[in-house]
Amino acid sequence: MRKKFFIVFLCLICLTAAGFELFVHKNVFYGVDTPKIQEKDTIDEKLKKAISFDNSDKDGDGIKDQEDILLGARKEAYKRVKYKSAYYTGGYPPESEGVCTDLVWRAFRDAGYNLKDMVDEDIRDNPGNYAGVHGKIDPNIDFRRVSVLYIYFKNHAASITTQLKPNDFENLKQWQPGDILTFDNSEHIAVVSDKRRADGVPYIIHSSPPYARESDEIMYWMPKITGHFRFPK
Repeated sequence: MRKKFFIVFLCLICLTAAGFELFVHKNVFYGVDTPKIQEKDTIDEKLKKAISFDNSDKDGDGIKDQEDILLGARKEAYKRVKYKSAYYTGGYPPESEGVCTDLVWRAFRDAGYNLKDMVDEDIRDNPGNYAGVHGKIDPNIDFRRVSVLYIYFKNHAASITTQLKPNDFENLKQWQPGDILTFDNSEHIAVVSDKRRADGVPYIIHSSPPYARESDEIMYWMPKITGHFRFPK
């Protein structure tokens, strides 16, 4: 009798355990009365939502100027345009080669701006701003000098912070795609990408030996950043 009672008792325990397991299984795996846990956006996802382009659209193609500049710069990287420094009569190098400034004016061209004409006009109208940058005005090369572009953007673009702080959302959202960066005023120039690292630090699109590219190199250049510009103002 006691043996039968013990067997029945064990069966009840097994059935209860099975029922509890089924309850847990349904709740955990099928979501029955289980609140869903909302995952927080990563800093990269938050920054993508914070992209804010100016409403200007110079070439009327339906793409905002700053995004056009970004896409134009990316074309240079996609084509892996060869880095080559040379002087060209007429100013423009072949499309298959160029230096860091060539990537920038070509990016502006995609947005509908002729950066050469803009720079040449500003030098004529405001020669004092460019005093000491070079000994002689030369339209064949002025728009391809980082030192000249630094002065031009300083006077015709919005100046943004030059301090970059990884994992700092408020700081990083100021680094918008299509922004222009200058380094040591005369050494190098680049365009800020919309691609970012996990800590929110943006890639840059630039032309540096051996070819134009989009890369995670901004922290290498960080100590030399002298200008961070957004065009148009």
